[in-house]
Amino acid sequence: MRFGLVHRIMTDALAALGVLAVVNTAGMSTWTTGFILAGLALALAVPEGWQSRPALRHFATIGPLTLFAVQGVRLLAGRPALDVAVEFAAILQIIRMATRRGAAHDQQIIVLALLHFVAGTVLGGGISYGLCFVGFLIVAPGALVLSHLRREVEGNYRQGARDRTGLPVDVPRILRSRRVVGRGFLATTCLLSVPIFLFTAALFVLFPRVGLSLLLLNHRNGDRMIGFSDKVDLGEVGAIRDVPALALRFDVQDLPEPRPQKLTLRLRGTAFDKYDGRRWERTLSKTHVSNFRSNELLAIARLPDPSRDRVVTIDLEPIEPPVVFLPPRTVALQLRTQQQAIVGEPLELSKGPEGEVRYSGEGAHGLRYDAYIATDREPIVEPLPPQDRPRYLELPPDTPERIAQLAHEWADGQPTSYLKAKAIEERLKHDFKYQLGSPSGGKPQPVDHFLFESKKGHCEFFSTAMAIMLRELGIPSRNVTGFVGGTYNRFGRYYAVRQGDAHSWVEAYIEDPVNGWVTFDPTPTSGAQPLQDTSGAWVYVRDLLEALSQRWNRYVIGYDLKTQVRLFDDLSRRYERLRAQTGTNRGVMEKATRPTVLAGALLVVAVGGYVLWRRRRGTKSASPDAPPGPRVDPQLELAAALYRTLEVALATQGVPRPPSLPPLRHAEELKGRGHPLAEPILDLTNRYLEARFGNVPMDESAQRDFERRVKEIRSFKQVPAAVDSVP
Repeated sequence: MRFGLVHRIMTDALAALGVLAVVNTAGMSTWTTGFILAGLALALAVPEGWQSRPALRHFATIGPLTLFAVQGVRLLAGRPALDVAVEFAAILQIIRMATRRGAAHDQQIIVLALLHFVAGTVLGGGISYGLCFVGFLIVAPGALVLSHLRREVEGNYRQGARDRTGLPVDVPRILRSRRVVGRGFLATTCLLSVPIFLFTAALFVLFPRVGLSLLLLNHRNGDRMIGFSDKVDLGEVGAIRDVPALALRFDVQDLPEPRPQKLTLRLRGTAFDKYDGRRWERTLSKTHVSNFRSNELLAIARLPDPSRDRVVTIDLEPIEPPVVFLPPRTVALQLRTQQQAIVGEPLELSKGPEGEVRYSGEGAHGLRYDAYIATDREPIVEPLPPQDRPRYLELPPDTPERIAQLAHEWADGQPTSYLKAKAIEERLKHDFKYQLGSPSGGKPQPVDHFLFESKKGHCEFFSTAMAIMLRELGIPSRNVTGFVGGTYNRFGRYYAVRQGDAHSWVEAYIEDPVNGWVTFDPTPTSGAQPLQDTSGAWVYVRDLLEALSQRWNRYVIGYDLKTQVRLFDDLSRRYERLRAQTGTNRGVMEKATRPTVLAGALLVVAVGGYVLWRRRRGTKSASPDAPPGPRVDPQLELAAALYRTLEVALATQGVPRPPSLPPLRHAEELKGRGHPLAEPILDLTNRYLEARFGNVPMDESAQRDFERRVKEIRSFKQVPAAVDSVP
């Protein structure tokens, strides 16, 4: 394997992993992400021979300056500073990859890649970041070692240096060599990632978690979900029924096995009380509703009772707006505390209008909470004040009369409000067809066209039609949006709810027999259930990746002080159980097997072993029978010592050789500047190189001559230029 090729591949891999880590966690726009990925592909495709061309050399200077100016303008235009900085770092890496020349630039690429991973950690660090980080651990040791070797080659042998045959060293030939890097070398450097990973994992688990998530300012931009804002146009929820992005996960306590592949739960998001003929809105805003805030608990109907309430655990992805989705008959909500940022507001729950619950505060990467569900036998009384009743009976002034006639035709034969609502629900569910692309959406009266012309549509047409018909009958109603349910993930043992599972249904206020809001879903069964597939190769891979992502978010990103304490408590209990099983918790062994005693003993053994190893190593090196070390050629030592005297003389004359500049190059630059000592310095430098690298012997007379000329250089005093006198 060629040295230069392997080094380029490993450096490129490291840089690409860093850019991908930033792209996957920074929440960039689609256009920005596409631009960065396209630039990364082009930078990887640039041949190494092109990178010394004048055009790319000019681009290496102009590109970063232009990028800095553009990002500065974007910052002044109001773009978030963190977004601008992350995009600048990613594009700067691409420019450096496309224009690099030599090991010095490769080391800059490695440093930028490391900064990208630091930024990815701050910005979120999801499962995609975790995969990139694993690749970074594998590639980084080899890339660092090869970069150091290449820098040594270029720094020590470039610009006229000679090998032992006296010929100039051919750096490109060394980079093409197949003897520098072998399979054993690559295997060893890659295996270095194992102890690095173990050490990092140990620090992660043991280091105290004190909530110092510095700069973790809830940067992660959530996806805006249609249907959960303050206004919803008719047809929007149906427009996302084919979106597969994950919205939340839930698990129902004590669900019988085997679990159903699809579970309908109707997770309620928000509700709307005003319909203007095409759009649902809310009459009340959050500012007009009292907020009931608590750090971890929100009682909706009453305090939770674990002995009788059923628990549904929900993992909510970070979405916008931050609506909390609740199953039917939820009486209380309990947050599962997670690590929060050092700055910003604490995570809080807020109860808003129409029974909506939202969360707020900084540092929240989604939300994990338990919803306590009352049994069907428990009545939940929700009084409707008389002053609020008209809001749920209001109809658009231009509502066609035949909608009211149809409502009375379907429901007048029923004696109670509940049975009237059930009659309308059943007629819509069985006499109309579910279809995502409804032809009624663009009509002036979409509900009228749906009921009497097309007779097909998606969930919003069904729920809106039922709500209007109930109001025509004098039954208060409102339109509700949320998620219909989820599909079972066999690996994570939870139900995955996707954005495509968004749904709309109806809540009607029934005064007899329940005296509260009752859920009705008039959408046909084919549209009132999760639409995602539950079998197939793609589903298998999708479920596996989503389960891994959940584990990563819970046990890595969500690893906080409480989790750490629980982990240590669990280990302590297991150790005490082991002591009880082996009988070492009694008698003499009781004190000897205590955790603190064992930890102290292990520390003493480790320190003693290290001291013994150091002594044995020192004894071996001082032993007269020890094998001699590598023999050093006296000629090489003599040449190096003589050149050091020359360097002292150069420093005395005010022209010291910089450490990064090879000896011959320094002498040639002095000659190019016309320095009066350039000729003797160049002669002595060539004499040193011949003795050091060309195997040209330096006898005693040559040594004395070298020392004499060095003394002359050291004692040389430049005569100032004569000044003509004025007569």
